[in-house]
Amino acid sequence: MQDQQFRNVKSQGFIFKMMLKGLALLSILGIVSAATNKVVCYHGIWSTYRLNNGKFTVEDIDPTLCTHLIYSFVGLGDDSRIKHLEPNLDVNQGNLKKFNALKLKNPNLKTLVAIGGWNEGSVNYSKMAASSSLRAVFIKSVVEFVKTWGFDGFDLDWEYPGQRGGAYNDKSNYVTLIKEMRKEFDKNGLILTAAVAAASGSVDISYDVPALSKYLDIINVMAYDLRGSWDGVTGHHSGLYPSAVDTTTNQKLLTVDAAIRGWIQRGADPQKIALGLPVYGKTFTLSSASNAKLGAPVKGAGNSGKYTGEAGMLGYNEIVELQKEGGWKVVWDDTQKNTHMYKGDQWVAFDSPKAISNKVEYAKSLNLGGVMIWSIETDDFRGVSGTKYPILKAIHQTLGGSSNEIVEPVPQPVEEVTQKPSSTKAPAPPSRDLTTTLCTKAGYVRDPDDCSIFYYCLAYNGGFVPLEQRCNAGLVFDEEKLWCDYPEVVKC
Repeated sequence: MQDQQFRNVKSQGFIFKMMLKGLALLSILGIVSAATNKVVCYHGIWSTYRLNNGKFTVEDIDPTLCTHLIYSFVGLGDDSRIKHLEPNLDVNQGNLKKFNALKLKNPNLKTLVAIGGWNEGSVNYSKMAASSSLRAVFIKSVVEFVKTWGFDGFDLDWEYPGQRGGAYNDKSNYVTLIKEMRKEFDKNGLILTAAVAAASGSVDISYDVPALSKYLDIINVMAYDLRGSWDGVTGHHSGLYPSAVDTTTNQKLLTVDAAIRGWIQRGADPQKIALGLPVYGKTFTLSSASNAKLGAPVKGAGNSGKYTGEAGMLGYNEIVELQKEGGWKVVWDDTQKNTHMYKGDQWVAFDSPKAISNKVEYAKSLNLGGVMIWSIETDDFRGVSGTKYPILKAIHQTLGGSSNEIVEPVPQPVEEVTQKPSSTKAPAPPSRDLTTTLCTKAGYVRDPDDCSIFYYCLAYNGGFVPLEQRCNAGLVFDEEKLWCDYPEVVKC
């Protein structure tokens, strides 16, 4: 999830007519309410290959900090059956057995295995979902795999139906798939969940929200990776609310609040939503070290971390190590309720324990089912900051008590601001009226003047709002496949 470029109200019941009207009224008055109590933790198994303090194995997991623990990932074979992406880890080194043995330490823990992820793409999933016979093969292999290894359920992380090489019918075929899975899972007492996109543009393309809410037990909304160096300016990838520099409709939609309310407004039961929390930061290289404000111009992604090794992101465990080295200016933005820090030409947007606490309180205020983290291995599991698992512990403290209990694990000089826009303005939007010239219907469209730029035309207030997106450097947008690819294979 973290590598991506973009990453009915359930019939609140119409609760059996007159018989439960009194209960519904009590719920409205706040006398009766369902709990926000799920803590869904993804574990990326490749973290075992990281070096030194970044190395994380199944044995490092504290199973008492999660209600649901998800082993990530397995893949989908060309034959539409589950395949091991890391057979040596899964089987030879016994990770699958060790993972499910964690339930011996926490009998209330539910374990699931996730299929997919960003690197798996969409092609094989689209093919499988479109065929009744291949769906049957897939579902049978899933049930067999889950029962063989002792999992309690299965998580679908198809990124994303109708996108990245998928087909137009993926949206409806996905519903058929999860409906058929629900039937077989109910026979076997299994949990069915899915990781889903947060941004409204992707949601409208990929998901029939009321149907997903009907058939899934948990909807893990990946409310992060909403911003990045591809924007050309600094910004928080998981801001709870818009910042002071977010002035356009597009910018205001790229927030956690807009994403979660969008899912609910489209028909998701709040109690089935797990709000995704990033245990990592997005990094930027500033164009000028003298301008480190929100909305400041950037040259590209920030430096890679010594453990995760990926430009543009740092695990929270890497962030606290950098903070401990000193010299970083930490900023709390009270407008968007989140944190960033900078030093020299490096700028990092991340969720501090204080920001996490605010988001958990937010989840409680909307009566969501719980929260989800991506991912457990980038929390400060070594306790470098003075506290082991400070992010997960902030979640638990806030679920169980007052957010005043949250203490930042690394003492830092924190500048508390509601920032004014950077003195250097972000690039101005195109001068032409994209709403009338390009956006005639909902969906993706490429910029006629620059093939590396594309827009999602979002239906909004009776018209369309163009949400600008950019391919990574060196790539252009393929209008047929709806993804970014090399120029030599795209007609531009």
